Amino acid sequence: KTFLTRLLLIGILQSKKAVNLVFDMQSEYGWKGYSEARGGEVKGLKQLFSSEVQIFTIDKESSARRKVQPDFLVEIGYDDIQPEDIQMLRETLNLSEVAADATHSLAYEFGPRNWLKEFLSLRGKDSIITLADKIGVNASALASLHNRLLRLVRLPFVKENGGNNSVKEIIMRLQKGVNVVLEFGRYGNDFSAYILVANLLTRRIYGQYATIKEESMGDREKEPIPLVITIEEAHKFLSPSLARHTIFGTIAREMRKYNVTLLVVDQRPSGIDEEIMSQIGTKFTCLLDNERDVDSVLTGASGSRKLKSILSKLDSKQQALCFGHALPMPVQVQTREYGSSESYKNL
Repeated sequence: KTFLTRLLLIGILQSKKAVNLVFDMQSEYGWKGYSEARGGEVKGLKQLFSSEVQIFTIDKESSARRKVQPDFLVEIGYDDIQPEDIQMLRETLNLSEVAADATHSLAYEFGPRNWLKEFLSLRGKDSIITLADKIGVNASALASLHNRLLRLVRLPFVKENGGNNSVKEIIMRLQKGVNVVLEFGRYGNDFSAYILVANLLTRRIYGQYATIKEESMGDREKEPIPLVITIEEAHKFLSPSLARHTIFGTIAREMRKYNVTLLVVDQRPSGIDEEIMSQIGTKFTCLLDNERDVDSVLTGASGSRKLKSILSKLDSKQQALCFGHALPMPVQVQTREYGSSESYKNL
């Protein structure tokens, strides 16, 4: 799926129909990736299109070890984190619903930009109990929230005294037509880090796009460049329990309302909310070995029984079934080769 996604991103980049923001969970899209078939490295987008791609990272040490020179180091401030971001992390942080909801009470008590810093400055059980009584929240739930958040803010890229305007820097690049790949380095396997950063940045970027789009009403030349946001392990953001509450669910339902859309990448589509799956306009599907995943990816597709038969007969490598809004009819394709010097030259 990584190779297919890389080819799709290159197609968008070359056509200049849109600009990409890629949340690169395993650092596969920016400078270089790896090929199990070839047993070596393959070039990422930055090596192939150096002037049109910039690499952002939350893990400077990982970039240094991989000999990658990032264009920008992303930092998140305490004041950037809002209750909605913690709601998204409820399952990952193992928070009860009461504990997660308490973040809204804290934001009301201390202010939307100061709540996290003020809350984490509390020391001792008694101070938490006193605060719980004051804001009308269960003391045990509040203590649990305090412990989990202390663990979260130990991530090196989370800064107590403020971030470094990462959203502004990303939007500035996107509006100039520069594609941005955000690498997660060693935090790619930490779902808390991935969900926090992807949700927080996307929510604010989407807000900025909405403002720019509304300001450009009546003047198409001022409209923002269409933006495609790529998320891997998409079910972590778009599960039935979360889809209605996340910015990604909002974007999926509103389609291209503010010139922002999603490129959803997942090997377990059955974990994605059915309504969201039905909203995905065009699908590229490789061989799936799970019946539930097959049924999910064919949600809303006409002739699903025939497509199911085709899908079951795909080769395990370099074949995909493409169908949806972008094609007049379903097409089975052999994906182009990627990773040789000849393939780079062709691209």
